[in-house]
Amino acid sequence: MAYRWLKQHIAKLPRHDGTFLTEAEVVEATGKSRTPVREALLRLEAEGFLQIVPKKGVFVPPISDGEVRAVMQARELVEDWCIRQVVPAGEGLLAELESLVDEQERVIGDPVAFIDLDRAFHRAIVRRAGNPVLAEFYESLRDRQVRMGLTAVANEEGRARAVLAEHAAIVAALRGGKPADAGGALGAHLSSTLDALRLPTVSGWGEGHQSMAGLS
Repeated sequence: MAYRWLKQHIAKLPRHDGTFLTEAEVVEATGKSRTPVREALLRLEAEGFLQIVPKKGVFVPPISDGEVRAVMQARELVEDWCIRQVVPAGEGLLAELESLVDEQERVIGDPVAFIDLDRAFHRAIVRRAGNPVLAEFYESLRDRQVRMGLTAVANEEGRARAVLAEHAAIVAALRGGKPADAGGALGAHLSSTLDALRLPTVSGWGEGHQSMAGLS
């Protein structure tokens, strides 16, 4: 519980600001004792979410554009290999992906649900490739992306519409049965996601969910 609370709390922090937390604050917020809180902090430090500073507390560092690029580059390496492995795609995978796109369309006004479905869309392709090591690594990349504050997506419906079109293009390429086309559609999607991550914060759609992330 302490781990989940901390992870959700960190995800809501502004991407470009560093923040200090104290162990006492987490204990009070979670209602847990210091031992599980310390264990949660150590786990999150190992995952790269925070830094434990002796005698000062916990520092959640800002996320640079360089880190964003690094995570997206790693994602592209993993996902490009995976999507080429699933071609020709079976009807089961195609139906699953089309269903997820339809669900995203229905929840486009709910950034949280939209983001969850986005992750499910990409996860379905990665898992179908059949490499559990890559699948686990991919999940860690998505976890790192949680705090990258995809404000350009969570706050602007136009980006969500673009994601729907890009996901549909990926499904169409998979249905076409050519690995190069599927890889190209995926690459174009991840490239536009990286561009969106570089956009300044805008107000509008999804206000109040500005730090929701994981969408691409």
